[in-house]
Amino acid sequence: MSGAGTCAQGREHPSGEPTAMGARNANFATQSLPSGHPAIKRGRIGVLLLNLGTPDGTGFWAMRRYLKEFLSDRRVIDLPRWKWWPILNLIVLTVRPARKGRDYAKIWNRERDEGPLKTITRAQAEKLAASLVDQTIVTDWAMRYASPSTQSRISRLWSEGCDRLLIVPLYPQYAAATTASAADAVYSALMRLRWQPALRVAPPYYDDPVYIEALAASMRAHLATLDFEAEALIASFHGMPRRYLEAGDPYHCHVQKTSRLLRDRLGWPVARWYTTFQSRFGSEPWLQPYTSDTLVRLAEAGVKRLAIVTPGFAADCLETLEELNIENRRVFLAAGGEKFACVPCLNDSEHGMRVIEHIVRRELMGWAE
Repeated sequence: MSGAGTCAQGREHPSGEPTAMGARNANFATQSLPSGHPAIKRGRIGVLLLNLGTPDGTGFWAMRRYLKEFLSDRRVIDLPRWKWWPILNLIVLTVRPARKGRDYAKIWNRERDEGPLKTITRAQAEKLAASLVDQTIVTDWAMRYASPSTQSRISRLWSEGCDRLLIVPLYPQYAAATTASAADAVYSALMRLRWQPALRVAPPYYDDPVYIEALAASMRAHLATLDFEAEALIASFHGMPRRYLEAGDPYHCHVQKTSRLLRDRLGWPVARWYTTFQSRFGSEPWLQPYTSDTLVRLAEAGVKRLAIVTPGFAADCLETLEELNIENRRVFLAAGGEKFACVPCLNDSEHGMRVIEHIVRRELMGWAE
């Protein structure tokens, strides 16, 4: 958890004069209060990084609690309750926790006893706090599902005197199942507050030049370390049911633009670049082409050396570390491939932090200097 120290009583300009914001905060913080009035701690800005979530453990019950919360979200599964609840409680939550627990165990951070997504998101928040050298800003992080919960972190920021709150969903491409669900959790938390902070939610950044350049620079650096030259490159994004697109979700369009801009920035040949979708769940049609099917098709067509990148994930997690780098690696090699590389996510790297800091500073304009 990262903070920015005590509340400033009036920040000064390098000239020695108080800034307008500092003067306002100082006046607000030092105003006289009636006798017996509860203490007021105000005038600070909260910045909250939000990611999807990770279970608290790899055992059956920890996985079941996590999956139940995740798969009960109507933004994630929008089937009628009468149809979905029996499937979820009688089938999915009986079978899936043990299998997913084994998958998480392969990538678990045993030193901290937590999933890698939690480790990386914490590091991102800590590095962001270190770069925002402003005593009025408090930086924190939360998960949409499991812990630390969105509500608990908003309560913490409120208790620290944050009367302005910037929410940064770490999803480059907007989707109702991710970005909107994160916002739902924030709004739900604010409903419990009698005195709500002013709120900003950072928009998706799928075509932001800083983001595209960070992806390209990260990819160049990683590909340069490989002992082979990739014949093809796949940009793999998390999938969603096709009917979500047909209902008006912009995710597919955002994905395609990110992929095109990244390919153009790298100067990669169109014929050797593929945009695919992974992590399919259930039996209905999802966005295509599927990543696993594409890997088989390319291997069978004679492609021996392949690299894969995941621009839709701000941090490595189960879908990148286990599904792609373990399961899909096995799929490609079994189909005839010989060399497979999975490019790491931006994570808390120099490239990744450049993106997050850029977004935060842009969205704080007018609140902080």
